[in-house]
Amino acid sequence: QVQLVESGGGLVQAGGSLKLSCTASGGTISTYAMGWFRQAPGKEREFVATITKDSYTTYYPESFRGRFTISRDNAKNLVTLQMNNLKSEDTAVYYCAATRSIIASSGTFYDYWGQGTQVTVSS
Repeated sequence: QVQLVESGGGLVQAGGSLKLSCTASGGTISTYAMGWFRQAPGKEREFVATITKDSYTTYYPESFRGRFTISRDNAKNLVTLQMNNLKSEDTAVYYCAATRSIIASSGTFYDYWGQGTQVTVSS
């Protein structure tokens, strides 16, 4: 069973950048597609980005394209989310997740989740 731990969250001003990391233990992420989700207070969980196990394909909702970049290093059991030009509405807890599906944008297809890391963007 894979355990996922996110890090890199914090407080940043609008227009700034943050890079989130997701480190896996207890197994290799190389057999999983990986994704990032977020949840703001009082809102439903939102899909942010996903990447296939071989990094060949990535997918983002329109609202994140050009600002967020997902990447992975299977040798390091690491997935990252580079977030640029952050806005106050990006404030949320960000979660890393792993899926046995080829790629997935719905959280229902993900098998393992991290505990989340808080990102706060001040305006």
